[in-house]
Amino acid sequence: MTLALHDLLPARLRRSWTVDGTCPDLDLYSLYRAHQVADPHRTAVVDAKGKLCYTALDRKVRSLAAGLTGLGVRPGDVVGVQLPAGRHAVMADLALAAIGAVALPFPVGRGRREAASLLARSEAVAVLAPVGHAGSRPAEDLLALRGELPLLRWVIAAGPGDAPEGCVPLAGLLRTDAGEFRPGRPDPDAAVRILVSSGSEAEPKMVAYSHNALAGGRGNFLASLLPDGRPPRCLFLVPLASAFGSNGTAVALARHGGTLVLLERFTADAALDAIVAHEPTHVLGVPTMIRMMLDRLAEQPRALPSPTALVLGGAVLDAATAAEARRVFGCPVVNLYGSADGVNCHTGLEDPAGELDGPGVWAGRPDPRVADIRIASPDAPRHAPMAEVPAGTVGEIVARGPMTPLCYVGAPDLDARYRTADGWVRTGDLGLLGPDGGLRVVGRLKDVVIRGGANISPAEVEVELATHPLVRDVVCVGVPDPLMGERLAACVVSRDGRGLTLDQLGAHLDARGLERRKHPEVLLLADELPLTPAGKPDRAALRERCAAGRVAA
Repeated sequence: MTLALHDLLPARLRRSWTVDGTCPDLDLYSLYRAHQVADPHRTAVVDAKGKLCYTALDRKVRSLAAGLTGLGVRPGDVVGVQLPAGRHAVMADLALAAIGAVALPFPVGRGRREAASLLARSEAVAVLAPVGHAGSRPAEDLLALRGELPLLRWVIAAGPGDAPEGCVPLAGLLRTDAGEFRPGRPDPDAAVRILVSSGSEAEPKMVAYSHNALAGGRGNFLASLLPDGRPPRCLFLVPLASAFGSNGTAVALARHGGTLVLLERFTADAALDAIVAHEPTHVLGVPTMIRMMLDRLAEQPRALPSPTALVLGGAVLDAATAAEARRVFGCPVVNLYGSADGVNCHTGLEDPAGELDGPGVWAGRPDPRVADIRIASPDAPRHAPMAEVPAGTVGEIVARGPMTPLCYVGAPDLDARYRTADGWVRTGDLGLLGPDGGLRVVGRLKDVVIRGGANISPAEVEVELATHPLVRDVVCVGVPDPLMGERLAACVVSRDGRGLTLDQLGAHLDARGLERRKHPEVLLLADELPLTPAGKPDRAALRERCAAGRVAA
C-alpha cells in the first residue's frame, strides 16, 4: 500500500508557480541529469572519501536505483534513510527521486523508539542505515524492529563492515548494472521527500515536500544568495538528513549544479579545516556551531578564505555573534528564519546594521518566490481561512508559497491544527511586519514556560540575555518546580570561561527593561551546549541537567 500524501494548497495556485517559471516543473533527478550533461566532470560531492564528479555520482545513482527497483521499491513507496552526511546519503536522495519514491531521511543518532515511530507512521517499506556509527549498530537495531513494523521489508546496510544477517548490503545494490534502470519521470508536484522536525516539542512531525517545493521554492532561497549566479560550493555543517540539510541534494546539486562539501560529524576543527581545504562559497550551520568555531579561532588563529556567506538557522542568532562572525570570516552573515513546516525568510547579503533596533529579531524581507509571509490573528479558529491583523501588529506568523509542503504525514490532526482552509502554514511563532515589509520574530505561541499561571517566552529572554557582554551562547528552558509548576532556567556558555551569576544576569535584564517575572531563576553554566543529531541545541538534555542539579535564585 502506498501512503496517501495529499496537497493542501489549491491546485491552481500550485500550478501558477510553474507557469510563471517560479518552479522548474522537473523532478529532482532530471534536474540533476541536466547539470551532469552540461558539465560532466564538475565535482558533485566532497566527503571523507574524497571527491566524486557528477558523472561518477550519476553512475552510482543509477546502479542504486536499479538495485532498489529490483528489490521491489516502487513509485510512491516511502524509504527511510538514516545515513551520515556523505556520498551514500546523496546517492539515496537522487536514486529514490529517480524511481519516484519518497525519501524519509532522519539523522543517525535518533533513538531506536523514535526511528520505529517514524518508519511506522510513514509506512516505510525499506530503510538504509550504516553497519556501524560512533559505537552504535544502526542497521542491526533497525533490523530488530521488523517484528513491529510489518510494512518494513528491507533493511539496507551501508559499510564499512559486514552487513548483519538479514540485511541487504548497500555495496551489492551499487554493483547493479546501471544500464538496467530507466528513470520514472515522476510528477514534479508529487512527494519526493519527508522532512522531520527536530522533535524539540514532542514526537517529531513529518512533513511531505514535492520536487517543485524543494527545487523551486527552497531553490529560490539559495538563488538569492548567489550574487554572480555561479554554481555554489556549499559546506554543510548540519546533517543532510535534517530539515536544514534538505537544501543539499535537492537545492545545491539538483537545482543549482553546485558542489556539496560534507562532514560526517561536526567539530569546530573539522569545519575550519574544510573551509581552508575546500574554500566553500557558502557555509550552512546553526549559530552554536559558529560560536564554537569562533572560540577555536580565538585559541588558535589561522588565515581563512572568505566565503560568500555564512547561512545560519535553526536557533536564534544574536547580534554580537553575527557581528563577530562577519569580522572574523570576512563575509555577510545570513540569519535564516525557517522550519520544516514550510516557512522561510532571511536577511540576505546586505548589511543589516540599520535593522537591528526594534522588537525581537529581524528576519529579513519575505520573498514571495520562496514563501509569502503574513501576520494572522492567533485567536482565529483552527483550519479557518487565514485572517490578517493590522499592519505593525504582533500576531502569528503564517506562510504560503512555492516552498509550501503538501501536508503532514499520517497526521490529519496536524493538518487541521497547522494549516488554514486556504493552505497557509501556521507556524506558532509570533511576529510583526514593519512598514518596509521586513519581518521581526518576537516569540512563540507554543514554546512557553508557565510559572505560577503566567506565560514566559524562552525565546524573548534568550534574545535579551544574548546581549550581555559575557554571554557567549544561551538557551532558556523550563524546569519543574513543586511550588510554581515551572521555573525558567538559563543555560549559558560564558565568554573566556568567566563566571556569571543570576544576580548579574538579572541586573542586565533590568537594564534591558525585561519584566522581573520573566527573569531566569535557575542558572546552568556549561563549557558548550549539547546538540541534537539534527545539529540544534538539545533542549531536552539541558532540561534534564537543570532539573538534576540546579542553582536557584
